[in-house]
Amino acid sequence: MIESQNNPKKMMWTTLAMMAFSTVWGFGNVVNGYVYFDGTKVIFSWVVMFLLYFVPYALMVGELGATFKNAEGGVSSWVNATMGAKWAYYAGWTYWACHVVYISSKGTGGLRAMAWGIFGNTHWYDGLPTAWTQFATLVVFLFFCWVASRGIPVLKGLATIAGSSMFIMSILFIIMMFAAPAINPHAGFYDINFNWKNLMPTFNVKYFTSLSILVFAVGGCEKISPYVNKVKDPSKNFPKAMMALAIMVMVSAILGTFAMALMFDPKVVNANLNEYISNGAYMAFQKLGEYYHVGGLFMYIYSWCNVIGQFSTLVISIDAPLRMLLGSKEAKAFIPKGLLKINKHGAYINGIWMIVVLFGGLIAVQALVPNAQAVMAQLVKLNSTTMPLRYLWVFAAYVALRKHQEKFETTYQMTKHQGLAYTAGIWCFLVTAACCIFGIYSPDPFTLMLNILTPIILVALGLILPAIKKYQEAKVA
Repeated sequence: MIESQNNPKKMMWTTLAMMAFSTVWGFGNVVNGYVYFDGTKVIFSWVVMFLLYFVPYALMVGELGATFKNAEGGVSSWVNATMGAKWAYYAGWTYWACHVVYISSKGTGGLRAMAWGIFGNTHWYDGLPTAWTQFATLVVFLFFCWVASRGIPVLKGLATIAGSSMFIMSILFIIMMFAAPAINPHAGFYDINFNWKNLMPTFNVKYFTSLSILVFAVGGCEKISPYVNKVKDPSKNFPKAMMALAIMVMVSAILGTFAMALMFDPKVVNANLNEYISNGAYMAFQKLGEYYHVGGLFMYIYSWCNVIGQFSTLVISIDAPLRMLLGSKEAKAFIPKGLLKINKHGAYINGIWMIVVLFGGLIAVQALVPNAQAVMAQLVKLNSTTMPLRYLWVFAAYVALRKHQEKFETTYQMTKHQGLAYTAGIWCFLVTAACCIFGIYSPDPFTLMLNILTPIILVALGLILPAIKKYQEAKVA
């Protein structure tokens, strides 16, 4: 880690920017943007999303992190301090509930990565009956639930290694792809036409119902909030780090999109949407290897990094959000006693069983989907409409913080202008909510039903648990 020469305990703003970049960004975001937004037409949307959403979002996170520098519960702690314990419980529940769907995508994505890593393609895997692939996903999930229940820490280290290697490969892909035409000029690259028509999106139903994909891609920078006060002179250097982060992500998104445009014709992508959503990243690395005359080498490296990353993230996503929810002293007042049971390994065993029931239900429903590619595409879309719901609490906490700012001390403020601060918080809240609502729509009736029912069931369960807790307390009294 790069450290300040004047104060070895404080990091440079450049270090924080790199940490945030590797946390927020990944190659999958480039692929999803290219696939869902008709190739290079996504560039306009990336630029607008970064300038009008991501930058204020990151700066608000910085202010919240600087104000509550000793809070360990993240968003839930911010909400508890600004809005009260009950709202903190709902924030914690939202964060946990969103991960139920996320967990599903990690199990499915891990098996798909394994198929690429073993066979070099997914022809056999995609040819299996959906019930079989879903059963395999369930078996994998139950195994990793067991791993989580045993409190085995090794996969957390693997997640860090896999995440770092995936980040490095994402950057290398862009560099090597732009170098490829010089090394292998006759490989059959597509021409990129930089005219207005190819860069401006078509503002139709598909466009607005896909914006949640971009919101999901740029979200999650609240994970770096604990480091705000570890930067030298945070009021000056934190905004620098966030602006550098926004520029790096924007450059990566734009260059990555152009790199994809050299490989894939948007018309072919649109005609085989599910295949490219499920396999686009692997196909890109496969082609890159062919350009460099190393066969599938890059694809195999990427696949096995992804296997480790997906499965280790699966364990962490079972364990960490559950600990944040059930371990919060504020939330314990609203959660039934049975869910707080801890086994000898320190895991919330009944909480894990609750995840098993919810995940098992989602797996069973998706067994009705035509094939494994459709399942993966459905999970990507479902994730994009549910995961950003947790960001709503960041913006709600920020507006509440500014409303009661005289109660709190901070080393950094996004702006001293109250009206501008309120506008930024409300704007980002409304953009997130609108994108999630629009993202629910799908021309496929089954996907539409799943997109509607999943959030409703998870929200209803979050409302029911405090009622059960209240009933238990009344019964004891």
